[in-house]
Formats: sequence, C-alpha cells, structure tokens
Amino acid sequence: MITLYPYETLGQADYGWLQARYHFSFGDYRNPDRARFGILRVINDDIVRPGSGFDTHQHRDMEIITYVRAGAITHRDNTGNKGRTESGDVQVMSAGSGIAHSEHNHEKVETSLYQIWIIPREKNVKPRWEARAFPKTPVKDALPLLVSGRKEDKDKDALMIHADASIYGGRLAAGTTITQPVKDQGYLLVSEGAVEIDGQPMKRGDGAEITGVQSVKITASEDSEILLIDVAP
Repeated sequence: MITLYPYETLGQADYGWLQARYHFSFGDYRNPDRARFGILRVINDDIVRPGSGFDTHQHRDMEIITYVRAGAITHRDNTGNKGRTESGDVQVMSAGSGIAHSEHNHEKVETSLYQIWIIPREKNVKPRWEARAFPKTPVKDALPLLVSGRKEDKDKDALMIHADASIYGGRLAAGTTITQPVKDQGYLLVSEGAVEIDGQPMKRGDGAEITGVQSVKITASEDSEILLIDVAP
C-alpha cells in the first residue's frame, strides 16, 4: 500500500532565517495522525538562509541524519567534531548519552536539507558524528545504500546508526525505471524532479508511506533525486 503526502499538505513554519516543512509533528506543528512512522520520528524539509543556522543545542537518544539537497551545512559539536557537508552528501549523529551541536549555513546561497530523526534501539550510547560524500552518477538499478544500522549491512560501506533502519538514495535520469526492495516499511522522498511509484505520480517535496510490499517500481518522469527510508515498524 502506498499513501501519498503532497508537499503542500505538510506542516510548515517560517522563522525568517528558516523555512520548514514537517512530514511529522515537530515544534509548534502538532498532528496526532502524523506522530511518526514506525521508528521514523522526524522528517523536516528545511531551507536555511545564508549566514544563519541552528545555534548550539542539545540532543540525546536519537539518531539524526542530515541529507543536504543544495548548498552546504557546517557542523560543530562539544565532542570536537566539525565538518562541512555539501549537496548530495550525508552526515549522521548518534546523540546517545547527550551531545551539544550547532549547524550553520556559511555559504552565500540558501541551503536546502532533509533532517531525519530515527528512534535508536539502545539508549545512552557514546555520542558520535560522521559525514561522507557519495557518488552523484545517476543509477540504473536499485538505489545505493547510504545509511544503515542493520547487521546485514555492516560491511556495505554505509554510514552507521544505532537503529533498525536503512536509508537509500540517488539520482535517476529521466525515463529510468528501478525496482527498489523494501525490507520492513518505507518512506519515499522526492528531493528533486518528479517520479511515479507503482504508477502514482510524485513531485519535488512529496513523501509517500510504503507498507505491505516487498518492492516498489520507481520511474523518473524527469531527472530526479530520491531517498527511501526503510524502517522497522
């Protein structure tokens, strides 16, 4: 079963320096029907203005993944980690027993990103941060694995998280069709372009819940970039 969530129906907030769309309840946006999807707790579609960002704040016991769609974001935390993650690349942070961090857009252009929170399978782990650049070549088969906490993915060169979840992502040239496996249940995001998922059209910014199937067929209606978050119920 596929349930679509068009961009224009998402929760939203405008803080001046930040424009946000919320796939699930977050901040002042409260929707009892959209609290989470399995262990997937947050997907925020953020646009951060140049010279601004999230000042130092704390997290604990959450796996936080940032996928940068355009521009770049610069991370710094109280464990000594710092780094700049660019468009198409990913950073992960295990908040664990507690971490304080900031994320700023030091670029001259807006930075667009997905911020994804996944509930961990264990609490009080040692906080950690890691980032990685991934290939930008359009794919012709299933999406490459970007992030995973599953034992079977341990040696697949993905960024590690402490959660029963995997994140796949990549670019599709117009006209390309792929068959993407789904282990548990999936949440598809269209970062750029437009696609059809099992014949249902999706555009930039849309999301879709995928349940009760072992795979989906995705066709790019135009040059596109997509993410699939596969999570335990």
